Amino acid sequence: MIVCIGVWVLFQGVGVLLSSKKNITSPLVLLSPSQSPVSLAHAINQTLTNTDGQYGIVVKNLQTGEHFAQLEHTSFDAASLYKLWVMAVVYEQISTNRLREDQKLKEDVVTLNEKFDIASESAELTEGEIELTVEEALEKMITVSDNYAAFLLVAKVRLATIASFLKTNGFLESKVGTSGGSPVSTASDIALFFEKLYRGQLGTTEATEKMIALLKRQRLNGKLPKHLPEETVIVHKTGELDQFSHDAGIVYAPAGAYIIAVLSKTSDRVEADEQIAYVSKAVFEYFSK
Repeated sequence: MIVCIGVWVLFQGVGVLLSSKKNITSPLVLLSPSQSPVSLAHAINQTLTNTDGQYGIVVKNLQTGEHFAQLEHTSFDAASLYKLWVMAVVYEQISTNRLREDQKLKEDVVTLNEKFDIASESAELTEGEIELTVEEALEKMITVSDNYAAFLLVAKVRLATIASFLKTNGFLESKVGTSGGSPVSTASDIALFFEKLYRGQLGTTEATEKMIALLKRQRLNGKLPKHLPEETVIVHKTGELDQFSHDAGIVYAPAGAYIIAVLSKTSDRVEADEQIAYVSKAVFEYFSK
């Protein structure tokens, strides 16, 4: 089956990370202690004042259950958040001995571009071969959102397997994108993915530990972690494409772990990146009060 993946995963990585450092006037309102937000919704809504576009948000405190949701069932182009699903499927196949971490994957760039319907003018690469072990491909796919590492893994495990994973795990608002379509998801489904990961419901204990460790090594940190204390532990995955900018994960805050998923569609992706960073800051400070 010829599917369209390339169109929705290009233009990510260092360029996007660097662009997120542009100076942008934030709508965040700085509050005195006497004006501290009285609720999680208040904290987030203050940050979103005067913003354009759509923001699908889910926040859940994993200790207390306190929860906020906004446009949580609104469908967004998943961009590179689909790589979370690929990661989980690959680790499931490693756990059942259908794949090995040291197994070598090799494919010609032209073949990958054709397989995933990537036009030559849009392709990051147009010649050569990609050769990586499964472990190396996972590392590159998650930590720097490498597209060709993802292509190798998707070609190996197949889109049908990923679609089955979504259905089995209850991610019913997410689709892999076949017949020329893009993968889509919602803040609700992405938050559910991270809650299931946190609770060890996406694989064996060993697979869960490896997925969390891999996501901790994320190197694209210009959104959710940007305005958090440097020592804060966060496992997360970003996604960027055209008008879409996303970041989602688990923050291991001193006051307790919480899930945060922010998916956005705006006319200014760089500004959206900064907005996501300030939503993250507001949530962290609210739970730390």
